[in-house]
Amino acid sequence: MNSERPRSLPRRALSAIGRGLTFVRNTFLNVLALSVVVGLLAVLFAGGPKVEKGSALVLVPKGNIVEQLAAKSPSDLVEDFAGGGTEETLLKDLVDALAAAKADERISSVYLDLDEMGGAGMTVLEDVAAALADFRSSGKKVVVAGDLFDMRRYYLAAQGDELLLHPQGMVLIEGFGRYRSYYKDAIDRLGVTWNVFRVGEYKSAVEPYLRDDMSPEAKEADLEWMGDLWRAYLAAVAKARKTTPEALTALVDQLPERLKASGGDPAKLALDAKLVDRLATRDEVRKRMIELAGEDSKSKSFRQVALGDYLEALGNDRPGAKGKGDAVAVVVAKGEIVDGTAGPGRVGGDSTAKLIRQARQDEKVKAIVLRVDSPGGSAFASEVIRRELELAREAKKPVVVSMGSVAASGGYWISTSSDEIWASPETITGSIGIFGMFPTIEKPLAKYLGVHVDGVGTTPWAGLRIDRELPPRAGEAIQAMIDQGYEAFLERVGKARKMTRDQVDKIARGRVWSGADAKGIGLVDHLGGLGKAIESAAAKAKLGKTYRVTYVEKEKSLKEKLLSSLSVRATRLAAAFGYTLAPAAETADGPGAALLGAVAAEVDQLSVWNDPRGVYAHCLCEVR
Repeated sequence: MNSERPRSLPRRALSAIGRGLTFVRNTFLNVLALSVVVGLLAVLFAGGPKVEKGSALVLVPKGNIVEQLAAKSPSDLVEDFAGGGTEETLLKDLVDALAAAKADERISSVYLDLDEMGGAGMTVLEDVAAALADFRSSGKKVVVAGDLFDMRRYYLAAQGDELLLHPQGMVLIEGFGRYRSYYKDAIDRLGVTWNVFRVGEYKSAVEPYLRDDMSPEAKEADLEWMGDLWRAYLAAVAKARKTTPEALTALVDQLPERLKASGGDPAKLALDAKLVDRLATRDEVRKRMIELAGEDSKSKSFRQVALGDYLEALGNDRPGAKGKGDAVAVVVAKGEIVDGTAGPGRVGGDSTAKLIRQARQDEKVKAIVLRVDSPGGSAFASEVIRRELELAREAKKPVVVSMGSVAASGGYWISTSSDEIWASPETITGSIGIFGMFPTIEKPLAKYLGVHVDGVGTTPWAGLRIDRELPPRAGEAIQAMIDQGYEAFLERVGKARKMTRDQVDKIARGRVWSGADAKGIGLVDHLGGLGKAIESAAAKAKLGKTYRVTYVEKEKSLKEKLLSSLSVRATRLAAAFGYTLAPAAETADGPGAALLGAVAAEVDQLSVWNDPRGVYAHCLCEVR
């Protein structure tokens, strides 16, 4: 019997093999990870795009054209890459690109494709139209092509030298409208008690919770300012297309008859009515652009440069970016006004005040322009911003307000501490009023769930809860605060506009005005866009003609800068391989989806209201 122990060589060999495999695996993973990092860095820091001589600048506004982009998190960027995000186009990017391209010998023309454009306020459309007109003054052509032009797209399309419509396309000038959902019947059925406190019969922001229809006062006011916008729209489009507002009005009024006369063909109707210059398929559009810009040998399409690539190629050569010395600082107040800090797309009381303070404390900044595009929101946050502007004026720095598409309610509140207010004739402004809301759900809890609330308190104010009826005395106290807030609003407007309390009250009461009417009643000083406001601020600061314009914005963190840069590079890299990182088309459709969307938007709006006293200066005055 052999009692020898087995040799241990196989075990050692097996162990050595295992260590070798682990080494190979780790080496492979490390090399793979290093390759990914190197690849990302190569994409991130690759050389910028080149602009060939004779290229057409291609402008394809995606989503809404806005004065300030909404903040995006890393997850938002991932969603964009996956095709489920929402896009926006920055107004300043379009205006800057057109201004630079006007004198750029490398740019022969502009190709404007509006099929992916969403909405835009009237003042935004005016600014883009003015930039297109300024570009055309150089003698270079603007060619516009598209499949469907709604009224906002058509406002810009009309500015082109050549307007081409697909033979299966259409132009739809539908007019302005303001329709909302009203919830009183639903609230009553559910048994919710919606306690509303307000001042002003025109303060219609709270009407959906009090009525099942629009009040006569709201209809009167809305039709007046929408009529001003409609007349301005018709005048601008008629001038661009060398027709008359009356001809356009007749076309809209007689649409069924005119469509029948065109054999039910909306593209033929647009051509017959001279809304477009000719009908052209995609290949015909491409052929026309090759005639203007030449052919690219690789793509077999026309020589072109996209908006993002062109701006990146410009780098710091953007109009006004090279200026030195004294500056006019522009602070953008875009979106709902909320208490505390907010990212781009909303107006945070503290964060916006911080930007104004930064401009005030900058010795090179000699004047401040506040660009307001806001329906208002928190009264407390509005006052924080207004006070910071007041401090800037006390520091002998002129403050000029430039009103965008909407500068109403809280948007007007923050405008009161200024040396001058500029508005477009189509600006929606005014709505000087205050409201507060406190819903309680004690009735549906008791009826449907059998839940009751009871208890004791040492004062009538103890135990204010959403599941308990609002004590009458508490309601009286809240209304007193609302009344005081309204009086404070009147006082600030009266002091700013040199009016008595009663004079302001007569044009306040929550009523909305167009910019043209607001000038007539003394709520604004001048009619004009942001450029005019900047010029006025520079003149007030005695800066002459050599000043520069600087936008004061929250500085991006390193992570935000890297994400933004990576997003741009990844988009270009995907395009090089024939992919498009664009939002997927929405699948929800029909009246049910529209209703749910409207309710969701209302809930989303309510969810960001965070005034510490629950007092709001807000104008729900958007148009569709």
